[in-house]
Amino acid sequence: MTNETDRGWLTRLEEQSRRKQEQFMDGIAAKLGRDRIRSAPEHPFRGAPDFWKEFNWPLEERITQFTANFEAAGGHVVRLSRREEVTRFIRDKAMEMSAATILRQQEEALDRLGLEESLPGALVLSWNEAADTDWRAVAARADFGVVMADYAAAYTGSITVKSAPHKGRSVSLLPTVLMAIIPIERMVTRLGEILVQFDQAGREQLPAGIHFISGPSRSADIENDLTIGVHGPGIVYALLVDSYDEK
Repeated sequence: MTNETDRGWLTRLEEQSRRKQEQFMDGIAAKLGRDRIRSAPEHPFRGAPDFWKEFNWPLEERITQFTANFEAAGGHVVRLSRREEVTRFIRDKAMEMSAATILRQQEEALDRLGLEESLPGALVLSWNEAADTDWRAVAARADFGVVMADYAAAYTGSITVKSAPHKGRSVSLLPTVLMAIIPIERMVTRLGEILVQFDQAGREQLPAGIHFISGPSRSADIENDLTIGVHGPGIVYALLVDSYDEK
């Protein structure tokens, strides 16, 4: 066929396709008992409605709702009063579970836990503390990962953890057990309260990764066989702390 013949053939195919499309849409409109809508409808509202933006629970209600939602997804929530109680809880769980390797984010707030001194029988490491180490491999074989949550949303039962050079995402993704510490002042009602802060900060200030954790890793196949811990920690503790920075 010549180029002209090719173009004519393609034109006829397109016309046939469009006629079939029109017939299909006309058939749907007829079954709905109404005329075809041929122009885009107006969208007077964009984003969440005002009442939702104003929706806010008191702090204790946020904690109650977060606990219910996080535990419904298979996670564990523990409320603690002070930082010292966080240290004792992690120490006791590490001893109970015979944790040999504990990997934590490299943050001053986590330095103050003193896990190295509290667990002399375990190897306690801080992410990226040595340049010649394969830290993803360390995270993959770690028993515990310890992170400081940046935010938590009560309505969805979600913990938000940002990535940075000293806050590797592998710390929350690869160890068998995750300990996520949440100072209660970082608990908000809605996920939108968290997301809007990233928008306001601007593109240049976005972290390398933003991770939303709503309980242990869960995976199901087409037959609905649920498996826990395939793509991440199988046990996740959310440690709510009333006064983390106070002794």
